Amino acid sequence: MTQEIVLLEGVRTGFGSFGGSLKDLSATDLGVIAAKCALERSKVDPAWIDHTVFGNVVQTSGDAIYLARHIGLKSGVPIEKPALTLNRLCGSGQEAIVTGARMILNGEADFVLAGGTESMSQAPHIVRGARWGIGFGANTQFEDMLWTALVDSYTGLPMAITAEKLAEQYHITREEQDRFSLASQQNAKKAWDENRLQEEIVPIPLKDRKGNVTNFAKDEIIRGDATMEGLAKLPARFKKEGTVTAGNASGIVDGAAAVVVTTMEKAKERGLKPLGRLVSWGTAGVDPSVMGIGPAPAIRMALKKAGLSLQDMDLVEVNEAFAAQALAVAKELEIDLTHFNVNGGAIAIGHPLGATGARLTLTILYELRRRNKRYGVASMCIGGGQGIAAIVEAL
Repeated sequence: MTQEIVLLEGVRTGFGSFGGSLKDLSATDLGVIAAKCALERSKVDPAWIDHTVFGNVVQTSGDAIYLARHIGLKSGVPIEKPALTLNRLCGSGQEAIVTGARMILNGEADFVLAGGTESMSQAPHIVRGARWGIGFGANTQFEDMLWTALVDSYTGLPMAITAEKLAEQYHITREEQDRFSLASQQNAKKAWDENRLQEEIVPIPLKDRKGNVTNFAKDEIIRGDATMEGLAKLPARFKKEGTVTAGNASGIVDGAAAVVVTTMEKAKERGLKPLGRLVSWGTAGVDPSVMGIGPAPAIRMALKKAGLSLQDMDLVEVNEAFAAQALAVAKELEIDLTHFNVNGGAIAIGHPLGATGARLTLTILYELRRRNKRYGVASMCIGGGQGIAAIVEAL
């Protein structure tokens, strides 16, 4: 790259459980909360922002088609500055950061407000064809929009079955998946107990029915009391004698994350201290029936562009869509699990589709800085058969 792309401060919300504390906030609402705080922490005047770019996957609110534009405007970005909502499914939050970097490298922007947001709780039930009338005695059915979205109609496979296929292909047992999931829960709880995640979270004031206000600043689904015995009792939900369960799959949650992207030159001009440098990125396509292996070629691509090796990475974050999928990537790349998802992952924290990529990129930079380490790679598998990865350097 001719210019050094850097990420200034960023922030995420706590992730609310499905139908939980954040269910009444739209994806736009959550995005605005994260965006405002990211600007404030970065010491960036909203007037400096040249473009707002946000990822969002399932458009669940009435204003969803305006999402990035509304996030920008409600965060104080001038009316004259445009916005883009994008969707690379589970990689959307990171794709937003990468898109911001491209805009800067192409001379279209100096500062980009980027991130991702998702309200899975607000995914509606729909009645297809109702617009044109429902006849007398018609067998009308409600379609769960979220459930439908989690099935790839190209292959006809639910996402969980793609994980089952990887478990078979890489000889990953149910016990291995449950043990990995238990470690995710334990690592996430330990990270919270040791105050290692709090700094990346913006509190959200919530009113109860009596008008009392409390600040929501946690990941709501972490099960610190999980045990191997408890996980072993959970049934396989998608395949007879399968291995994927609710306990070794990512949680359905609501949340958002945002960062400010600029160049090292512009940061120095304004007296701003970056959190980290975006070294390189990669996106790849894979067989949709084993979409979860997508991070492997994406990571290889990003490493090649950076002129680095996996051994140069001090930390690795791979989104835990499923334990089987994350373990398959680790086996394919021969990743040392001692520096893999060190603060837990989506199995414990949750996977708010459009926000996850921004969350992982932010989390790994905070942890690299905390450990006084240099390089990390954050990656996600993507439904439909893709992978995305970004290499970052803590500053």
